[in-house]
Amino acid sequence: MGQNKMLEIRRAETSEDIRRIADLAAEIWKEHFTPIIGAEQVAYMVDKFQSERALGEQLAGGYEYYQLWLDGRMAGYTGIHPEQEKLFLSKLYLHKDFRGRHLATETVEFLKNFARDRGMKAIWLTCNRHNSHTLAVYHHLGFRDVRTQVADIGNGFVMDDYILELPIC
Repeated sequence: MGQNKMLEIRRAETSEDIRRIADLAAEIWKEHFTPIIGAEQVAYMVDKFQSERALGEQLAGGYEYYQLWLDGRMAGYTGIHPEQEKLFLSKLYLHKDFRGRHLATETVEFLKNFARDRGMKAIWLTCNRHNSHTLAVYHHLGFRDVRTQVADIGNGFVMDDYILELPIC
């Protein structure tokens, strides 16, 4: 797998940045989540949470998006929402070609510094309870399960998640 050259984390600021994230999201979600939640729910969730329209609405609501670049390619993206004492890690997704290269570790370090600089005490996220590989990665990075949550997201679908949290020291 070799050493990463240098992960570049760029804040998404233009409509082209958002389009690029939405396109990558659709690809990642189809590949990664279809075996977990099925194609119909993937299509619904991509439209509801990962489309250009949805990302634009989230940006207007205070979310921030960052593109993760490595070797001249967009390897993934992250979306966050700063709260008073905690940082909500809404999204952290990597293209399959870039998994296993410690990019999640580098991105979480970036987010820890982001949160620390703003006086936040923790980073929290939701993760599907059946997404065992991703849960293992988050646990390896120091996140701990806080509780479970089942959220109705409409159209007969639910998100069946663990809530995980990482204290910021």
